[in-house]
Amino acid sequence: GPDADIIARLGNKQEAKNTMSRAGVPVIPGSHTPIRCASEGKLEAEQIGYPVMIKAALGGGGKGMREAKNEAEFEQQFVTAQQEALKAFGDGTMYIEKLILHPRHIEFQILADHYGNVVHLGERDCSIQRNHQKLIEEAPSIGVSDRLRKKMGEVAVRAAKAAGYENAGTIE
Repeated sequence: GPDADIIARLGNKQEAKNTMSRAGVPVIPGSHTPIRCASEGKLEAEQIGYPVMIKAALGGGGKGMREAKNEAEFEQQFVTAQQEALKAFGDGTMYIEKLILHPRHIEFQILADHYGNVVHLGERDCSIQRNHQKLIEEAPSIGVSDRLRKKMGEVAVRAAKAAGYENAGTIE
């Protein structure tokens, strides 16, 4: 499997996004530094523009995630998400990103070796979710054109290479 340092770097969603940004991989606009309190988060949200998604940096499985549609509800949503993150992951570090309304959640399976070779195995659509958890994975995605599929596959390979990833994995 991947080296422990790669898992640690990519397990922190904020650090993973920063790694992808440096590699020229498109990411959702959001904060670039860890957010530890609601006042810091609110400043970031104002720069990004509402609505925003508040996320646990070490999160997963839909835990530590809350939408804030405006400034008035930001602090309560931040505190709730941070408490969930602390309880579930033992870490309250958060990040903020632009909330994408009605997104398609597309994932590419990749295989990478320790020589730097990376291939993708195509995409799957994981857009049908409940509480930010996938319910159905469908392949190939009916919402992706051949042209977009090709471009996204190339970006998935570039992302895996940028991270120095080895083994089987998923690029979302």
